[in-house]
Amino acid sequence: MEAKKRRDGYGIIEGVIWKQLLIFFFPILLGTFFQQLYNTADAMIVGKYVGKEALAAVGGATGNLINLIVGFFVGLASGATVIISQFYGARQDASVSRTVHTALALAIAAGLLLTGLGLWLSPWMLGLLGTPEDVTAPATTYIRIYFIGMVPSLIYNVGSGILRAVGDSKRPLYFLIVACLTNIVLDVLLVVGFDMGVAGAAWATILSQAVSAVLVIVVLVRSHTACHLELKKIRFHGDLLARIVRIGLPMGLQSVMYSVSNVIIQASINSFGTDITAAWSAWGRLDGFFWMVLNAFSISITTFVGQNFGAQKYDRVRQGVRECLAMAFAAALLFSGVLMLFGRQFYSIFTNEQVVIDEGMRILMLIAPYFATYVCIEILSGAVRGAGESLIPTLLTLFGVCILRLVWLLIFVPRNRTIERTLFSYPMTWVVTSVLFIVYYLQGGWMKRCQAKLITRQSE
Repeated sequence: MEAKKRRDGYGIIEGVIWKQLLIFFFPILLGTFFQQLYNTADAMIVGKYVGKEALAAVGGATGNLINLIVGFFVGLASGATVIISQFYGARQDASVSRTVHTALALAIAAGLLLTGLGLWLSPWMLGLLGTPEDVTAPATTYIRIYFIGMVPSLIYNVGSGILRAVGDSKRPLYFLIVACLTNIVLDVLLVVGFDMGVAGAAWATILSQAVSAVLVIVVLVRSHTACHLELKKIRFHGDLLARIVRIGLPMGLQSVMYSVSNVIIQASINSFGTDITAAWSAWGRLDGFFWMVLNAFSISITTFVGQNFGAQKYDRVRQGVRECLAMAFAAALLFSGVLMLFGRQFYSIFTNEQVVIDEGMRILMLIAPYFATYVCIEILSGAVRGAGESLIPTLLTLFGVCILRLVWLLIFVPRNRTIERTLFSYPMTWVVTSVLFIVYYLQGGWMKRCQAKLITRQSE
């Protein structure tokens, strides 16, 4: 019976907390590692075999723009993960099924909309970013092809979120491994073998995304649990769509504001020339490995809190947050040390040009030592969202990270535009927002509000 419970995901509400968190965390971490490797493969291959203009186009010039548009819909759909985890923890299988079909309908509709928006708006937005002239053409090619694959990309993201919500963090990992290997093989074949440049990297990405989408659909269709998918039943259920939007919309808006601030930073970076733009692109790949670790902890605590909150195990929720914070702080400090010690070796993976490596190290030393200051933001916001409250965490993040950063970039940076002053916006806003989250979490009003909503729903 115990083995069956763990297989079905119910082990999350039982057993030693830190062990349950790590059992759930490591498949997510490996999955996000392969997701990052998935994205990094394009940069590595075009940087080595095409040139620094292609490296800047694939990463720095397009990455934030893609995140701006895609991030909103991924954040919106993530509301389904919170709802499913709570229903699953409360053993409400019928509600889990209805939410699964609504979430997949949202993924398809949003993917089609994103394809249209991306093809239409991305060239104009690249111009607004002040993309260097020698980077504009390859960046436009890459991003237009990339947006063709939006439907399979969102299907994978939503489908893997469904599986994680019910405690299955392994199969999303397997899907990403297959997709990553497919992407690397296609990158080599199309970029190096057929000399297709950034277009080859873009086609490799969307074809591998299609593979991962097919895999997640097959698993959901074949599932015999509450998350079983019947293709003919994919449709919107109005009550659940409203709840998904209520929880997910603030998360989507937060992602947009993050991306807006990063887009403004990107525009500032672009003004320093192609060498720094290429260095920033390579840093984004290195930096991404830290964020994948923190994101894995965030997903773990969100699902952990969601299921335990649905099961009304509130003391276990609080203890889980404390233990997750401790592990995340340790990981952040370790990651900062490794990057500062071996940064040059990591940069050499992406480029042979010493000037790009030197600029990359300057960027690294301005940001990497302060990674730990972001931990409270990610873990505490994830925990509160797992309980069902997403608006206030979003407002705190919007003010502390996004608005404060925009004020700094638009008012203070133009007075003395340097790379140091531009990038100071990261540690400054992380510290301020962490303090806000600590005060908000310890005050405890969020817990009482979520408990009242849970009791109300169960009495209906």
